[in-house]
Order: sequence, then C-alpha cells, then structure tokens
Amino acid sequence: MNPTPSAPAQEPLQGFGNDPWWLIGGKAVVVFAFLVVTVLLTMWIERRVIGRMQLRVGPNRAGPFGLLQGLADGVKLALKEDIVPRQVDKVVFVLAPVMSAVPAFISFAIIPFGPNVSIFGHETALQLTDLPVAVLLVLAMSSLGIYGVVLAGWSSMSPYSLLGGLRSSAQMISYEIAMGLSFVAVFMFAGSMSTSEIVAAQHDKWFVLLLLPSFIVYVITMMGESNRIPFDLPEGEGELVGGFHTEYSSLKFAMFFLAEYINLTTLSALATTLFLGGWRAPFPISTVWAGANSGWWPILWFLAKVFLFIFFFIWLRGTLPRVRYDQLMKLGWKVLMPFSLGWILLVATIRALRNDGYDMRQIVIYAAVAAAVVLLATVVWEMVRGGEDEKEIVPGAAEQGGRPDPSAGGFPVPPMDAPHYHGRGGKPAGVSIASPPEEVTSGTN
Repeated sequence: MNPTPSAPAQEPLQGFGNDPWWLIGGKAVVVFAFLVVTVLLTMWIERRVIGRMQLRVGPNRAGPFGLLQGLADGVKLALKEDIVPRQVDKVVFVLAPVMSAVPAFISFAIIPFGPNVSIFGHETALQLTDLPVAVLLVLAMSSLGIYGVVLAGWSSMSPYSLLGGLRSSAQMISYEIAMGLSFVAVFMFAGSMSTSEIVAAQHDKWFVLLLLPSFIVYVITMMGESNRIPFDLPEGEGELVGGFHTEYSSLKFAMFFLAEYINLTTLSALATTLFLGGWRAPFPISTVWAGANSGWWPILWFLAKVFLFIFFFIWLRGTLPRVRYDQLMKLGWKVLMPFSLGWILLVATIRALRNDGYDMRQIVIYAAVAAAVVLLATVVWEMVRGGEDEKEIVPGAAEQGGRPDPSAGGFPVPPMDAPHYHGRGGKPAGVSIASPPEEVTSGTN
C-alpha cells in the first residue's frame, strides 16, 4: 500500500497543539466569550424578529432598542429563589444542568473561524483545536447533552418531567442517526472528518451544491436536535407544563436555557463548516476580491453565515406549529433514515463509477431517473394504502356496531354504565352498601 496519498490530508492538522499555552488559553477564552455574547444577541434578535412577524413591538425598555434585555434576564434568573423539590434526587438534580451546558461549550472547540493568521508574531489557525475525527466529537457531545435532559426529567420525581426526558431520549435516537448519515456523503467528498480539511475541500465549490439532499436532511435533523419549535416535544408546554425542566428555577434553569442557545449556535456553525464553505467568502466576493479569504476578513463571512442560520431557526419558530409526537417519530424513522441510506449508496456508486472513468453526465442522468422512479413508487404506494397507518383497528368494534369494546384489548376504558365511586367510604353513588351485585345501578351524581 502506498502511503503517499494520505500525506497531504494530514498537513492541516500538524499545526494544532504546537501553540504556546497563552495562545491556546486565549483562544479558549475568546470561544467562551463569543458563545455567551452570541446567546445574549440571539435572544434579542429572536424577540425582535418574532415581535415584528407577529406585529408586536418586542423588547424596547432595557437599554437602547431593548439590547440589554438578555442581560436583564440573566440577572433576574441569578437572583431568583433556587427551589428544590423535597423528593428529588439532589445529586443528579444539580448535575443535570451542568451535563447539558458543558458539552455545548466543548462542541464549538473544533469549529474553524478563519485561516492562519499572525497573533503577536505567532502563526496560528483561527480555531481552538482540530482532530482527525472532529465531526464525531460534535455528535458525541450532543449525545452527552441529552443525558442532562433525561436525568433532569428522571431526578425531578415529576410525571411531566419524566415524560419530557423520555421524549428527549427517543427524539435524540431518531434524529441523531439521520444526522450522522447526512455527514457520510461529506466525508466521502472531503476525504476526511477534520473540520479544517472539510473547509479546505470546498475551495472551489461548496458541498451544499454537490450534496443538496444531505444538506436538507441535516437542516431537518438539526431542528430535531435543538429541541425547538416545531420539534420542541421534550418541553411541550401545552401538555407537559414545562417538560424536563418543570421543577427547575434560578441558575439551574438558566443553564438549560444557555445550553439550548449554544447548541443553536453550534449547529449553525457546523452547517456552515460542512456545507457552506466554512469561513470562505461567497461566490461574487471571492472572484472579485483576491484577498477575501485571507487575513481576518473570513471571520466576517463565517459570522454572516452563522447568523443567517440562526435567523432561519427563529423564522421557523415564529411560523410553524408544534408537530405531533407520532409525526415526529414517523419523519425520523420512516423518511429521513431510509432516504439517507439510499442517498449514501447513490453517492458511493457515483464516486466509484467516476473513479473508473465513466461519463459523469450519463451517471447523473441515470441517478436522477432512479431517484424519480423511487419517489414515484413511494407516492403510489402511499396512495394505494390509503393512509392505513392513520387508522386504528380496535378488536370487537364490528360486533358492537362500530363502538369499541373497552375489554377487547384496547385502552382500559371503564364502561359508561359502571357505578361511580366517591365519598369517604368509596361506595357507589346512590347505592346502598348492602345491595347485592346484581341489583347495583349507577347513580346520577
């Protein structure tokens, strides 16, 4: 085996870990400060944008244009009483918010802000660190963050919190698999899982153009991973009060709030890195201006793309309603996962045929025809079935003229003519205790 083809792929990674300690510490502080400031700014943007969408004013009292509203909310949460219910598991109850917030900060460490620059005479990359499997680190940290949500619901000793935690675990399993599958095609084209090398592989054409189906799958799954509308089922204020953080207050609740908005920023930055060329300038600017991708200017392009994704999140929250939980599961397991697997097989086949010297135009035409046939067959199948998944067949319903039999294996619904028990002694309403069973009749209370 010839090792020379893999040597160029390792060059961008050789510069990481050689910086002086003060430079590494400075990068960590900058990343931490950037995330905190972005959370405050995102909260203000979200309230102003949704207020404009819903013909409301939005925050306009704390600071000019309400810019200090997020800071005021943070001070308010810090000064509120920290209420801990009596029956909770206190150790897990306290550690759960930390388990949600810390992985959110760690995930951003592998995001590249820009190319190599000179800082006080030291040549360094505008990135805290990088790994040969950097994208897998983000998936691992998002999985650990879900533990905080699940343990928060379990330790609260509340049925609403427990249901929110269980929903979060099921949602993570459903959508993180599809998210990981959407990365596979990017790895095939870039030849690496390193974020800096993925950005370098997009020097001439962004992956959003080459891998549009993967980008669409990632956008849907990142909404599911962020637990925001329309996929905010773990909170579900309409049916679960507040979901997994119902029993939390003060700084513990603030840490869940912080983790949600940091994940929002991390998912937007990861989409920018994997599909939108990372810190590289958009097409018109990069062709007209030769120095657009050098120096400190790439930070501007990176931030513009990240905040464009954040605006997309806010736009969806102000537009779409919350989906039903069965719809959420069906979309993840029956649509996104099979589609992602089929797309990966198609991309791998195209890459293999291109390496063998086949005409790419014919390959693309055959692939488009195959995709159209599969899509048409899926639509016809759903029309022929007539939506049988939405029908619920209850045993014994036919014998009762369409009425479901409560004792035939469905929900344990008591019959309508059963005696109603109430009062201290638990006797049936309007019935004597000494009445024989065959003479018991239901009361009217």
